[in-house]
Amino acid sequence: MRHFLSIADHSRAELEAMLDLALQLKQERRSGGNAPLLTGKVLAMVFQKPSLRTRVSFDMAMRHLGGDALYLSPDEIGLGKRESIADVSRVLSGYVDAIMARVFSHDHILELARHAGVPVINGLSDFSHPCQAMADLLTVREHLGDLRGRSLTFVGDGNNVAVSLLFGCSRLGVHFTQAAPEGYDLPERAVSLGRQMAAESGARLRFLRDPHEAVRGADVIYTDTWTSMGQEAETEKRKKVFPPYQVNARLVSEAEPDAIVMHCLPAHRGEEITDEVADGPHSVIFPQAENRMHAQKAILVTLLT
Repeated sequence: MRHFLSIADHSRAELEAMLDLALQLKQERRSGGNAPLLTGKVLAMVFQKPSLRTRVSFDMAMRHLGGDALYLSPDEIGLGKRESIADVSRVLSGYVDAIMARVFSHDHILELARHAGVPVINGLSDFSHPCQAMADLLTVREHLGDLRGRSLTFVGDGNNVAVSLLFGCSRLGVHFTQAAPEGYDLPERAVSLGRQMAAESGARLRFLRDPHEAVRGADVIYTDTWTSMGQEAETEKRKKVFPPYQVNARLVSEAEPDAIVMHCLPAHRGEEITDEVADGPHSVIFPQAENRMHAQKAILVTLLT
């Protein structure tokens, strides 16, 4: 059974093939529409955490490809509460052709996959966000060309998005830098795995405190909210720690002249990113959001055909 749980689970060739397919499917969509490659297929979308982009992009991806998507809200299932994760996985496997789940705990994704008779896609967990990273890599490739040798700097908390970007960059030969305050580094297990992949691809990994040093020479500046969903109790603390890591015009000016700025959204404007940058000439935030749909089409086609 093929699943899509983590970028690290896939080889360089597999990731590049999915990016190639995403570009092809995007071009087809804009040239008149996608072929109905997933006719008769149904995707169950299981949500513990709400999301604009994840829900709509997966739903529309299935529709464009001739399939259908079924939204299951947090209250409808109570994953791991009203019914065990193993039982939910087995029951859904008898009804649908694939399961996408957006959950709090990464262990829930792993358990869904362990008991599923159909492909499981990680729509987000507390450890990683591989669908977002695929859309991000697709966006970088579209705007900057060949990925190998490019430099991406993530400014902010070592969260699930940063983990998947670390994995994607390490696998595909993109130099990766994180700038974060002390106590907000990437998880050590993610760094260790990233180093193994980087040794094979030639990617350079750096973990710094100074955001200005981190963006020098960067082709991509990436940021995310200071407080992720589920961390609300830390909001005030984080608001005191992260202001030096704001992506503003001054910081962007220290990167490469044609650098692009990315954010996975939702953005807290005036905190991790300014309006001037988010809406400015370096920003590719909204093409990046659209690419969630195209990257996920490629994942779905890869798993279901």
